Amino acid sequence: MVVADAGYGASTPFRPALEDRGLSYAVALTGKEVAHHEAAEPDRPAYGGLGPPTLPRDRTPPQALPRLAADAPVSDFREVTWCEGSKGPMTSRFAALRVRPAGKQAPRAAQDAGGGPYQRDGVLPARTVLVEWPAEETVPAGYWISNLPPDTPVEDVVRWARMRWRIEHDYRELKHGLVLDHFEGRTWRGRRTRRGRCRCRRRNCPSAAPVGWRGR
Repeated sequence: MVVADAGYGASTPFRPALEDRGLSYAVALTGKEVAHHEAAEPDRPAYGGLGPPTLPRDRTPPQALPRLAADAPVSDFREVTWCEGSKGPMTSRFAALRVRPAGKQAPRAAQDAGGGPYQRDGVLPARTVLVEWPAEETVPAGYWISNLPPDTPVEDVVRWARMRWRIEHDYRELKHGLVLDHFEGRTWRGRRTRRGRCRCRRRNCPSAAPVGWRGR
């Protein structure tokens, strides 16, 4: 399972590359992406016999994710608790929407996967977009896209999507608790070296240990 922030999730070639490798993913989006409803199907006029065949085209423009979220029924949103925080359970409202990601890069990626522009039927692959919309907010707070099966419970989709928050939290603890520099925690050698230095420092000068630091 691959989780990533919007810097990777918003890249259309990144997601098909994961699927080509047989990997599932739940990656964040920026909210600026556009998509069609799952039921949308492109129209392909009959071939007249002259020139190349007409490519399938969507007759309705794609909609931005905030618009799709606003059009979703209220019953699609449900409260989900994904972890226990320091101030209590972390709960919010989520909805899993089935859409067909569009934009400039999505049709091109579908053409490559279908064997070329004249071999595919023009139907973009359907994916699950997870929308977080707290009840007290007027706009959604976050978006994620996943290729998990459509019958995946929304609780599981939220758990995978929010796994990125745990990674960021652990990395922050490395920086604050072990005084790691920005890039030292990204390699095993850097983490091991800095951790050893912190242990030596704490043993020789306990008063210099970071606040809240507990040795193992």
